[in-house]
Amino acid sequence: MIDPLAFAREGLTLSGDVAVATLDGRVLEALADTNGTLRYALSGSVDKLRRHHLTLSVDGEVTVTCQRCLVPMVQVLQLSSAITLFSDEEKLAEAVEADEELDAIMAEPELDVMALIEDEIIMGLPVSPKHEACGQDVLDSVKVEKPNPFAVLATLKKNQAR
Repeated sequence: MIDPLAFAREGLTLSGDVAVATLDGRVLEALADTNGTLRYALSGSVDKLRRHHLTLSVDGEVTVTCQRCLVPMVQVLQLSSAITLFSDEEKLAEAVEADEELDAIMAEPELDVMALIEDEIIMGLPVSPKHEACGQDVLDSVKVEKPNPFAVLATLKKNQAR
């Protein structure tokens, strides 16, 4: 837990490794397994408009399930976000309205860094992960030749006409 405004104002940094297996269930449910370690770095700053910022990066690899062939695959994560902190809801609303791409949150007295990292991972994972090219043998096993139902019906009509 950090005080986000003090962290940004003092230009502090925090970095380390986090085991995938220790992440919250909401992250783990999107993954195929819990192997691996992710590296994170969080730094605070104040911009020229005197707004407090947190910059977070998360790098590493996780295993997800390909939605095409249902085989586990490695997903490389190289995530980075800049979060602007506001202590006034009106100023936050004005800033977001003026800049739709601004990533901003209300500054609470305490911020759970692990929850912030987990949110970044969830937003950084693809909605429907897929291999660039799934193995042909897997796709062939899925594409079983089925007779055309209209051809079967035509054969039945011919046999009935005799």
